[in-house]
Amino acid sequence: MRQYLLPENGNFYKANLHVHTTVSDGTTTPEETKAGYKSHGYSVVAFTDHEVFVPQNQLTDEDFVAINAVELAINDGWPGGFKYNKSTHLNLYAKDPAKKDCAVCSGKFVWLEQSKPYISEAAANNNYRKHYSVAAYNDLIRKAKADGFLVCYNHPVWSLHNYSDYSGMQGLWGVEVYNTGSARGGMEDTVQPFEDLLNQGQHLVPVAADDAHSLSSSAYGGWTMIKADRLEYGAIMDALERGDCYSSNGPEIKELYIEDGVVHMTTSEAVFVRLVTSLRYKHVQHGSEEEPVTEVSFDINPFIEGEKECRAMRTAPWFRLEVKDKAGNHAWTRAFFLDELK
Repeated sequence: MRQYLLPENGNFYKANLHVHTTVSDGTTTPEETKAGYKSHGYSVVAFTDHEVFVPQNQLTDEDFVAINAVELAINDGWPGGFKYNKSTHLNLYAKDPAKKDCAVCSGKFVWLEQSKPYISEAAANNNYRKHYSVAAYNDLIRKAKADGFLVCYNHPVWSLHNYSDYSGMQGLWGVEVYNTGSARGGMEDTVQPFEDLLNQGQHLVPVAADDAHSLSSSAYGGWTMIKADRLEYGAIMDALERGDCYSSNGPEIKELYIEDGVVHMTTSEAVFVRLVTSLRYKHVQHGSEEEPVTEVSFDINPFIEGEKECRAMRTAPWFRLEVKDKAGNHAWTRAFFLDELK
């Protein structure tokens, strides 16, 4: 029986899920940001300005969806200045375009002068407090989810994070595995935090995004391809929430399904494809510039059957796939847990 891990039907829409505009510390207006991304083939942009939730519904049209969002930061306050501080950043994406305010946004945390005119009355009167601890993150994530938001954990490497900083975070929708601004600034992210949280049973989407503050220096480098039946706010957010997407800074994934325990994937030209699992059970397929790989099939029946017999399971079993092209760029699927298979 064939089960599509990326939907068989629908269209792929290219999305950047992390950008800043003149509403906070970006160099372009929301309108200029939309124009720049549309000119590079994007159909979706999440406007994640710092600390202020500012809906941008006026930018949505038949060819473009503006996701209403906000990025919240929590610093640990270590002495010596910000360069020494660990700083947890979370993107919150509103599932409903009619959402006007955010339950965990408080005006007292808005540090940028140019953002202060955008503080809503609800935020100005909101006494919600945030502080640097996993328990506090989980409280924020829980309240944001109850308020109708998906939550993404951003750029762990730039944040100076290690396992102790994110272990135990619960309720996340996604984790950034690639951040253009961080990578071009010399602090490229890895998949380790993503996999560590998967191994704690979290069902997560890997996110590649720009965190663009300038369209000339930190844009168009990482994206999420969303498979949806139409370009409409609700359909896009539903697809994201389901994980009907993959992320990339280069390669294209065209088709992905499992049939009789064999995973099949079709991609753009690749020099390396790997299937990673929660255990020391891997598959790899090598290609070259002269003979690239475009189709792979990986038999995971031994992994599936072995997990059925495992008596000391450390984690809920999962697998994911990763593609690398000749330029060294990657594409990442989400993790598929075995309990999702039909």
